Amino acid sequence: MRDDDRLLNLPDVEFGSGVIGVCDVCGVRQAVIVLQKERFKLCVLDFLNKTWTKTKNPPGAPLPPYRSERIWFPTAALPAGRAPALLLTPTRPVRHPIALVTPDLYGITTSLLDAAIRLAKEGFEVMIPDLSKTEGIGPGPHWSLRTGVRFHGGLPASSPAARTLTGLYADALRTLREREMVDPSKAALVGLSYGGALATVLASEEASIGALALAYPVPLNPPELPRLVTAPVFLALGGRDRVAARSRDQWVDARRAAGVDLEILELPGARGLYLSRDLREYDLPSAERTWSAMLAFLRARLLPPPPKPPAPRSAPDPLAPVMPRPSAAPSATGAPA
Repeated sequence: MRDDDRLLNLPDVEFGSGVIGVCDVCGVRQAVIVLQKERFKLCVLDFLNKTWTKTKNPPGAPLPPYRSERIWFPTAALPAGRAPALLLTPTRPVRHPIALVTPDLYGITTSLLDAAIRLAKEGFEVMIPDLSKTEGIGPGPHWSLRTGVRFHGGLPASSPAARTLTGLYADALRTLREREMVDPSKAALVGLSYGGALATVLASEEASIGALALAYPVPLNPPELPRLVTAPVFLALGGRDRVAARSRDQWVDARRAAGVDLEILELPGARGLYLSRDLREYDLPSAERTWSAMLAFLRARLLPPPPKPPAPRSAPDPLAPVMPRPSAAPSATGAPA
């Protein structure tokens, strides 16, 4: 067990065991299950894909920053007509900006959960479509996209697999915009690796996107596709990630050719997938720096500070000396004007 794992500080804890700790989804300290692969702790209710609705806190205790639930949203991209997703909703009773996290080929991973939790705590209503439990998404799209990146220069944006996934994400974004207590005019797309390339394809077709945040995305085919993105773009990558470097070059060309608003954070010592807590490539300092910069980018675009109230008028100082008013000039007849 590494120090950066989100587990209790117990030397003999085993992955897959039940311990007492704080659930990484609902944020309540209770009996949790330590997931063996993701190294995350989930309470039994969230582990069984149910909504956390109960609390033992006394009346008047502050609400948790967000609540999570499993939902099904309608989609025309799949024969089943619906798809599952994880939804995180802030508890603050104000209009929330929305953030759609686009999964890569492996579904909801630790890095995507990390992004969703941080965004929900920041005040975003967050949705992650669950590809691992979506009927019709199997090995075919997986190998189709991987083959395109490896042998054809980038993720094939016009392939059937890419069109299916971007159609699924477009339907998820539509569902997210229709939810109560959201501001549909403030929408962000967040994607990592293959999910970052798919988020770019969707952003090139959705002119209403307010911000696009990417971490080590794979390159796209055609390479000119990033020029169609009209939203401000944040791009983070490791200096030792050659695949993401090709995507960075595509974005730099898009900025030069089409004036794309682009912010790049390149971390010299990090490799690819450095945000994934359950992989050897995980780099804690680089990950925290990336999350901080990404959240600052999204706050500036979608969570502007409230306007400052007008400064009150200063009252006259009663102790200040009163200057005599100048006398009027005498008229021609000698009488005051």
